[in-house]
Amino acid sequence: MNWFALLVVAKAPVPGFAKTRLCPPATPEQAAGIAAASLLDTLDAVLATPGAVPVVAFTGELAAAANRAELTEALGRTTVLPQRGNTFGERLANAHADTAAHFPGLPVLQIGMDTPQVTPALLVATAARLDEREAVLGPADDGGWWALGLRDPLKARALTEVPMSTPDTGALTRKALGLTVDIGTRLSDVDTMADAVAVASRTHGRFATAVLA
Repeated sequence: MNWFALLVVAKAPVPGFAKTRLCPPATPEQAAGIAAASLLDTLDAVLATPGAVPVVAFTGELAAAANRAELTEALGRTTVLPQRGNTFGERLANAHADTAAHFPGLPVLQIGMDTPQVTPALLVATAARLDEREAVLGPADDGGWWALGLRDPLKARALTEVPMSTPDTGALTRKALGLTVDIGTRLSDVDTMADAVAVASRTHGRFATAVLA
């Protein structure tokens, strides 16, 4: 794998709108701070990944976000594209298509902002699987997925037919793609406070500080 687009799908960590499943025990402000820390750690890894062209499909009011100054600086080092679509599947498909339009010919590896434990080495290794397969899926412990890599990003239109945030989202995504899909490293994403504590205990950085402080 040489160059590839590394796409982060993210929303502004605004209190009352971000990581609401952490509340309680977290307050809306604390949950937004944890979400901001997760996104910032993710962007650190993305920006340090060799061969990656960093892209962020973003939604929400950055001006109202926690850690907005630091987020503004980090996002300024990426190509930021607005999310489009009514459903999450539509927004994901459009994010892949828009990334392909900006960077034609590049494969796309898409991740979210819920796996702050990602590292540049893991991202490179996951993208490299596209050398041998049409697609790669990084499974999540909850049955979904944390990463989707596509040699042809327009194939992401299949996501519009996949129910998201269900225990079988990963299996349904693999079936809907209709491609030769390699399975990458399994990770736990952050949905609940128990998830956050488990991930924070295995990593360092802003996220661990925000969760364990």
